[in-house]
Amino acid sequence: MKIKKGIPLIDQHDKNGFYGGKFGGNYIAETLKRPIDDLTKLFQKYRKDRNFITERDNLYRNYVGTPTRFIKLENLTNYLGGAQIYAKMVSDANGGAHKIYNAITHAMLCKRANKKYICTDTGAGYNGKMFSMVAKKFGLGCKVFMGKRDIERQKPNCEAIKKNGAEIIQVNSGSKTLVDAVSECIRYWVSNCDKVHMGIGSLVGPNIFVKICGWSTAQISRELKAQLIEEFGEIPRKTKLINCIGGGSSAYGFWSEFVDYKKNHVEFIGVEAGGPKNSKLHAAPLSKNSSIGILHGAAAYCIQDKDGQINQTESISSGLDYPSVSPIHCFLKDSRRARYSSATDEEALNAFKLITELEDISPSLEPSHAFAEAIKIAPRFDESTTVIVNSCGDSLKDIDIIKKRLGSYSR
Repeated sequence: MKIKKGIPLIDQHDKNGFYGGKFGGNYIAETLKRPIDDLTKLFQKYRKDRNFITERDNLYRNYVGTPTRFIKLENLTNYLGGAQIYAKMVSDANGGAHKIYNAITHAMLCKRANKKYICTDTGAGYNGKMFSMVAKKFGLGCKVFMGKRDIERQKPNCEAIKKNGAEIIQVNSGSKTLVDAVSECIRYWVSNCDKVHMGIGSLVGPNIFVKICGWSTAQISRELKAQLIEEFGEIPRKTKLINCIGGGSSAYGFWSEFVDYKKNHVEFIGVEAGGPKNSKLHAAPLSKNSSIGILHGAAAYCIQDKDGQINQTESISSGLDYPSVSPIHCFLKDSRRARYSSATDEEALNAFKLITELEDISPSLEPSHAFAEAIKIAPRFDESTTVIVNSCGDSLKDIDIIKKRLGSYSR
């Protein structure tokens, strides 16, 4: 299984939407075929349209606030010794997370499809928040599907969604988390696709949603590449790009411009949710060697029981609490271009505590998993190695969880 050079990773699929011949595809009901085909044609029409790209770039610059910062974590570097540690502060984006990029693209497509409503899923609440913000800006109605459990543990983002005028549809089925929110959102879209546009919040689902999301978040690595050249005069020879992995949208965006580099030059490290330390439950299908299954219209590594049914997951981080992963990350794993590990809830909390004590940043619990990996590996290297973590979300949404687990919260 090989990655082709000079071709965006999102386009390296066959005619049936499979990456590496076995991941992805379009496992959809007949009722979804027409809306999926319509969306595919719409995106193909506009993704290279000069006016569309100009509008997107203007929104990224003037509304999102790009480029987001690239900073050295001097205190953490000195504390750990070893590699030089940096952060790409995607959490600086308007709204506090990377989800804004995908939301903007979908809103633009919604307008061009002459639809007045948009729907989406959310786990951590950031995707719902971003879609509600962008819907308000574009004058669109918005429904956000969110599991009951996530509504309870991500109150700040829920309040923001409602403040923006969007409706939260509580999902009470299954685990009452992200996986069920995606399912309910798709069901709603099937029944209302003539007047409603759907945006899936991550790099998952039928092929077209993977492509739209990846095309949008690639902005992160375009910025980072320019920032690295400005900082070092080149891409440092021993660079490690560390990103948390749930569905995998921020990681794709963080890595996409560097796919053609050799992995001993630019290494990709994805960090999944290992769950509670003393529990068998987790949300780490890549690093825990799960088997291939079908979920939300795509083939990918899935956490399953012995009968092939989607199994329960557990993570302190709502945004990583998903039983599968993007087909593109499955492709990156099997082609050996990226390696994947996991961090427990406790390791993520300890990383959050250390980062906020040493640096003037406050990552959400999702990128805290990535920081946990950086803290673990940085001392193994010398200063010729550059470790960069994508701080893709702000911790404000996690204030209640952090207070409960650590006793206090400070930004």
